[in-house]
Amino acid sequence: MDQNNQQVGLVERDEAIRMAEEAGLDLVEIRADARPPLCKIMDYGKYKYQQSKKKSQTKAKPQNEPKEIRLGRSVKIDVHDVQLRERQARKFLLEGHPVIVVQRFRGREMAHTEIGFERLVKMAEALSDVARTQTPPQLSGRQVSMVLAPDKNKVEAIKQKLAKEAKDDDKKSKPPEAADAAPEELDDDGVDDTGDIDSDDGADSDEAQATANA
Repeated sequence: MDQNNQQVGLVERDEAIRMAEEAGLDLVEIRADARPPLCKIMDYGKYKYQQSKKKSQTKAKPQNEPKEIRLGRSVKIDVHDVQLRERQARKFLLEGHPVIVVQRFRGREMAHTEIGFERLVKMAEALSDVARTQTPPQLSGRQVSMVLAPDKNKVEAIKQKLAKEAKDDDKKSKPPEAADAAPEELDDDGVDDTGDIDSDDGADSDEAQATANA
């Protein structure tokens, strides 16, 4: 195979080397197990660089990449905002990410760090149905933080429950099946819609005719 990815065919080793030298490139064996071996004329240094770059680009990110949730720049954060961050933390945990929850303090708030500790403990309790406390609240500088890790068993149970609820809702949204057709009814004179005579009335008529003949 030449530098333009064109099949050259069976070529002697010396001839292939000469072709590579004329092109100012390298003759690289790319399939040694083939018979005869498959070689290609290429810039080997450029090829190695491209392979290395491709490998680094396609390297998968870790599935358990930690996510950080910050409870504002001070303890003076609205309850509604705390609830929003709690829901975001739940989303991350259900996706399998550990969550770092951070509460910062400003100015004189450092004299009441217990507020931050209590807030983190409450959040951990609120998320205990999907997470476990990997690192309890700890004070570091002007902030207190903790790490929550997803509880695999609890997360799986919740996912199964949500899937079941979605399935049940889907069933409820479907239109009801058509009712079974009603059985045919006879008219008062013993004749149905097809014109057939009721068997009992037919028997009575035969009996009356037999009596008259007698």
